[in-house]
Amino acid sequence: MLYLVTGGAGFIGSHICDRLLADGHRVRILDDFSTGKHENIPDAADVEVIEGSVGDYDTVRTAMKAVDNVFHKAAIASVPETVDNPLTSERVNYRGTLNVLEAARHAAVQRVMFACSAAVYGDLPELPKQEAMTVKPLSPYAVDKLASEHACQVYTRLYGLETVSLRYFNVFGPRQDPSSPYSGVISIFSDLLNQGKQPTIYGDGEQTRDFVYVSDVVEANIRASSSPAAAGRTINIANGGKLSINELLMMICNIKGIPFEPRYQPARQGDIKHSRADISAAREYLDWEPVVGFEDGLRKLFES
Repeated sequence: MLYLVTGGAGFIGSHICDRLLADGHRVRILDDFSTGKHENIPDAADVEVIEGSVGDYDTVRTAMKAVDNVFHKAAIASVPETVDNPLTSERVNYRGTLNVLEAARHAAVQRVMFACSAAVYGDLPELPKQEAMTVKPLSPYAVDKLASEHACQVYTRLYGLETVSLRYFNVFGPRQDPSSPYSGVISIFSDLLNQGKQPTIYGDGEQTRDFVYVSDVVEANIRASSSPAAAGRTINIANGGKLSINELLMMICNIKGIPFEPRYQPARQGDIKHSRADISAAREYLDWEPVVGFEDGLRKLFES
C-alpha cells in the first residue's frame, strides 16, 4: 500500500514512516521542513518526498495521488507560536486539515488518521479526560485542532471518508529537537542539563502531564489505520497516568546524576494546569495499550 504521511520528516511522523517501511509499505512524505529534518527521512527506495505545506491545497492534491491511506501529522505544534500568530495557525492547523480531507475525498482514499491533541480539553478540572466530556480550548492551536476534529467527523458522515482522530497527550522520545521552540519539555530539560545549564520551569512546576512514548503512539496509529471499529471516532492516546513537571525534572536529574536546581518563571499564556487521560476508548476500539513505562521511556530516550 502507499501511505501519505504529512509532517513525515518530523518527530512522530518520521517514526510512523519507519514503521510503515518495516511493514513493507511505500511511503510518500509531505513536509515543509519548517521543523522537520531531512535526516529524519529514511534512506529507502520506497520513500518519496514532496516539499511543501499542507496549507496549500494544490500541493496537497498532488501529494494525494494514488494514496491508499493518510497519516496527517503536519502542524504548528507550539502553543505559544499559535498565540502569537493565530492566522498562521489557522492556515496550517485547520485549513491544512481541511485540505487533506478534501484532497483525500477526491482521491478515493480509504482512511485518514488525524493527529489531534489533549489541548482541546483546556483547563476544566475533571480528571481523567474522556472523549465525550466538555472541551474548553485555551489557545488558537487547541481551537484549530478541535475544528479539525469536527471536520474529520463531518467528512466521515457526509462523504464516507473514514477518519480517526487521535488526541495525543504528551508524546516523547527520540528525534524531538531540543533547540526548537516546538519541542517537548523532556527534550528541552535534557539538552539544558547536558550543557550544564539551569532548566526553566514555567509556573510552580506542580502542573501535571500524561506522558506517552513515541513507539506506543506509532502502534496506536497503525491500529487506527486498520481497526473497523475506529472509523469516525475520537480516541485519547496516552499512558493514563500523571506526573508533575517538578517530578519529571527530578527524575531526569536522578537518571543523569545531576542536582535538581530549576529556575522558575511565570506561567505561560495558554498553558494547561493538569492533564490526564482515560484510555478506555483506545483499549476498546484499537485493542491498544501503552507498553513503555515512563521511566523506561526516559532511559530509551537518553540511550538513543
